[in-house]
Amino acid sequence: MEDYEGTTENAISATEASLRQPSIFHYIAVIPTWLACLALFILMIMTFIDVIMRSAFDNPLESGTELTRIFMAIAVFASLPIVSWKGTHIIVDLMDPLFSRRMAHIRDTLIDLACGVILIWPAIRVWEIAERARMFGDVTEYIGFPQYLPGWFIAFFTMITAIVFIIRGIMRIFAPNKVPS
Repeated sequence: MEDYEGTTENAISATEASLRQPSIFHYIAVIPTWLACLALFILMIMTFIDVIMRSAFDNPLESGTELTRIFMAIAVFASLPIVSWKGTHIIVDLMDPLFSRRMAHIRDTLIDLACGVILIWPAIRVWEIAERARMFGDVTEYIGFPQYLPGWFIAFFTMITAIVFIIRGIMRIFAPNKVPS
């Protein structure tokens, strides 16, 4: 009897341990989040240095505008898929009282699917524009950074966001309790 109980306890503790270990999906979601955090941190440091340089030495960072654009693109588009998955983006709920619970579920499902399908076009379009910039050899004015790289980044994460919205919409149909609200 003692051996049986010990085996059960081991099985339960093994299950609990596996539940505590992050899955590959956790890392897939966390890496872009940390990338966005790193971009924001660099932006903060760069802005601080720019203010000091501008105020104390009358010599601002010439490449500050370019770097701000690049790091803002990284911060926004890297965090877009996880924000969309969790449903933590800005939501205007002025008309929510007009919808029953069932109709709200249908509305949210259709919105997720529509957002996913609609985002495919800008992702493809930005990729095409980035490819054109790559073919022409376009670079930024001060630091000479290839302009197609941020374009690829934006296109890639916009496509990931489109896929996330489509998966979220499909999951609302087949597994509504697993969709974060």
